[in-house]
Amino acid sequence: MSFSPTKSRAQFPALSSNAIFLDNPGGTQVPQSVIDAVSYYYTHQNANLGGAFRTSRSSESVMSDARQAAADLLDAQPNEIVFGQNMTTLTFNLARSLASRFRPGDEIVVTRLDHDANISPWTTLARDTGATIKHLDFDPTDCTLRLDQLDELIGERTKLVAIGWASNAVGTINPVAEVCAKAKAVGALSFVDAVQYAPHCSISVSDIDCDFLACSAYKFFGPHVGILWGRHSLLEELEAYKVRPAKDSAPDKFETGTLNHEGIAGTTAAINYLAGLASTTGTATSDRRSRLVESFGVMQKYEQDLCNILIKTLRANPAITVYGITDPDRATERVPTVSITVEGHTPRAVAEALGDQDIFVWDGHYYAVDVVDQLGLTGSGGMVRIGLAHYNTEQEVRRLGEAFLRITP
Repeated sequence: MSFSPTKSRAQFPALSSNAIFLDNPGGTQVPQSVIDAVSYYYTHQNANLGGAFRTSRSSESVMSDARQAAADLLDAQPNEIVFGQNMTTLTFNLARSLASRFRPGDEIVVTRLDHDANISPWTTLARDTGATIKHLDFDPTDCTLRLDQLDELIGERTKLVAIGWASNAVGTINPVAEVCAKAKAVGALSFVDAVQYAPHCSISVSDIDCDFLACSAYKFFGPHVGILWGRHSLLEELEAYKVRPAKDSAPDKFETGTLNHEGIAGTTAAINYLAGLASTTGTATSDRRSRLVESFGVMQKYEQDLCNILIKTLRANPAITVYGITDPDRATERVPTVSITVEGHTPRAVAEALGDQDIFVWDGHYYAVDVVDQLGLTGSGGMVRIGLAHYNTEQEVRRLGEAFLRITP
């Protein structure tokens, strides 16, 4: 089955404008079904949990439905799904709960390829507990992790290994299963940041055998909601920082205060939208998990081909430098997030010039502070980030290439 973005684009109201949305790594647009789910919640279900009346019971159903949807997305169980404000907040909260397990001299391994939300929570934990941080470097020539360093970094004193599945800056897909296996071999926990991977590829937490994984619904066509998955046994063991009346069992004990119920309703709708992209031939009665796997399979191939066209277009302009993997034969090793610099222009100036042409891209470090620093680009304003999603088209890539020619004649 091949994928065509035409039918999908019709479901996104924002895409009816002339704008080209290439800011997707910072947050995608949402389909009408997500908008409708949020609106329906406010109109018919808006209440807090635990009440003896219809709208409260309906809100509890919203939560239950969303846990099952997120579990289907991640190939997990509903009682392993924790909702929160965003991945960053959830990760800081998890780090706080894990702190009691750490002692001076314990070691935490992070990578220099990660978003700071998968670095600062762990460096803060280390500061508070006397643990030591170790960094896994990356090769600046193609922005892939230096896996040859792993055996030197992971040892008997390692208590946690934190790794991103895909770089939010340069798109590199990391071999998380291999890294998690090395952590497990020494008795360490593993944490995977899947925020940038989740919009593009199917996830199975059992396949990669991690202990915790986080992602964000607003990066896969949903509202601003964060999702944390954890092994249920670990979630039950960990102390949650909560008010006394809150439940003592996982996952509820980690969901402090009143959550964004309307956003969580929209999260279910976003996951259902993704499942609906699957072929209906032979799968009309299939379960949601199977449809999600099929959807991501066809989407991923489409995005890889479009990313190859994007990189070829960018590299044809001699003023543009592309960072990360550029070989089309290695398309499976990256997500369609591409960062560049343009000779003679600051990243902000390029982003502004493209924005004036209704082409939306990001500039700066996008919280991938170490990536920009290791590439030697901190003093020059970072990079310009172009992020494709399944609703982007080859025509939009051509328009981008033409826009660059106007910037770099």
